[in-house]
Amino acid sequence: MLGKKLGLYQWLSLLLLMAGVTLVQWPTESTEEQKVLTVGSQFVGVVAVLIACISSGFAGVYFEKILKETKQSVWVRNIQLGLFSFVFGFLGMTVYDGQTVRESGMFQGYSAITWIVVVLQAVGGLIIAVVIKYADNILKGFATSVSIIVSTLFSYFLLNDFNPTGLFFLGAVLVIAATFLYSYEGKAASSAIKV
Repeated sequence: MLGKKLGLYQWLSLLLLMAGVTLVQWPTESTEEQKVLTVGSQFVGVVAVLIACISSGFAGVYFEKILKETKQSVWVRNIQLGLFSFVFGFLGMTVYDGQTVRESGMFQGYSAITWIVVVLQAVGGLIIAVVIKYADNILKGFATSVSIIVSTLFSYFLLNDFNPTGLFFLGAVLVIAATFLYSYEGKAASSAIKV
């Protein structure tokens, strides 16, 4: 869709990145609910994850194409996307919580922490749009992967609610290796594959 070519090292780095993120997020404890899973429900879960990955990847590439090929600013595009989301969010709120909202207001139960999360999500969305506009969707994926590792490290050192496993460390090493491999300049891109 974008006419971009990726070389062999970039494709290898994307495979390493996928494996690394999978290992970093691999569940460590099995609960009784997980033991009850059948092969059928595991199949449905894998298919659902694959569909989510494909649709998310397509949306990311399409969003990059729109940002880079139109003259509209990042701000205008974000407002357009926000208005589209607002309509569906407002309809959902009205259908499911309309009575409660009429009685107590739309921001009932919001605390300072809730507002901080809202602001962080909004700023994060703007940062992602800028990254996609001036870099690309693949680099956003690398940044997201590194942020997963950093947030788990914060969770371990600051919150003391995460115990890293060997799989976590192996996944972290793969993500870091993939990040360096993606930017590695091999020989001329004669073996480049068009995306």
